Amino acid sequence: MTSLDGQTIGFIGLGLMGKPMARNLKTAGGDMVIHNRSQAVVEELVAEGMTPASSPAAVAEAADTVICMLPDTPTVEAILLGVNGVVEGVSESSLIIDMGTTKVPSTRAFSDAVQAKGGDYVDAPVSGGTIGAESGSLTIMAGGTDAAMVRAMPLFDILGARTTHVGGTGNGQVAKAANQMIVGLNIGAVAEALTLAKKAGADPAKVRQALAGGFADSRILEVHGQRMIDGAFEPGGKCTTQRKDLDQALELASQLGFDLPATTLCRELYDRMIKDGGGELDHSALIKAIDPEA
Repeated sequence: MTSLDGQTIGFIGLGLMGKPMARNLKTAGGDMVIHNRSQAVVEELVAEGMTPASSPAAVAEAADTVICMLPDTPTVEAILLGVNGVVEGVSESSLIIDMGTTKVPSTRAFSDAVQAKGGDYVDAPVSGGTIGAESGSLTIMAGGTDAAMVRAMPLFDILGARTTHVGGTGNGQVAKAANQMIVGLNIGAVAEALTLAKKAGADPAKVRQALAGGFADSRILEVHGQRMIDGAFEPGGKCTTQRKDLDQALELASQLGFDLPATTLCRELYDRMIKDGGGELDHSALIKAIDPEA
């Protein structure tokens, strides 16, 4: 296991994904400096030996490497560029890593702001949900310079099972947009298939079992299909988050001058879920937009 002994690592954003990721870095020997909007989780992790910081700028001043795991682009912008933001504490030794799902043009602008202060920037969104965050088995899609990647890889080795350097800054987010399109559409396909099985009088669990190992098999069928069968929708990834990610993919496609018709339809299903009050449920709860009794 990679050791982070002697490294001070800043971590901002301690939600469903960020909290277990910060814990994994500490377990590997990192001295963790943390900041979060909600203080309850900060107090919890301080009791485990982490150090609180009063602001994002203070995190950057205390740690050469700062990881952000934040819910959306406006939040990333506020944390990086706002009053007492990360950029205020950036120096020539700083490496800033955004591991959330952020818009591509904004990502490149954030990188420019960090580089203007002499620091470096990697966008490294992840796939794998809370299961992957807790087990340190995330799939990481990274964009940045070769030099920045060399610095970031020891951390990625702790947090993930697979890291791909996709290209320059912003290309990690391009890969994540593609990932979220496939995830969202696959969840929709599994939801429709299991609902069809149920309505036609077959046992959805047996149908899922029959599909395993064939061309229809997938991680979505394995994990999210089981959640649909069990009606277990405690969030690993929320419907609101999935909807936001699909919207970002559609926005990027529009900027590039083409349409994503299936992704548009999938977003409409998530809109229905959110309108009906299911926005905080796991994204596998999309089946309820097709079968309200699920």
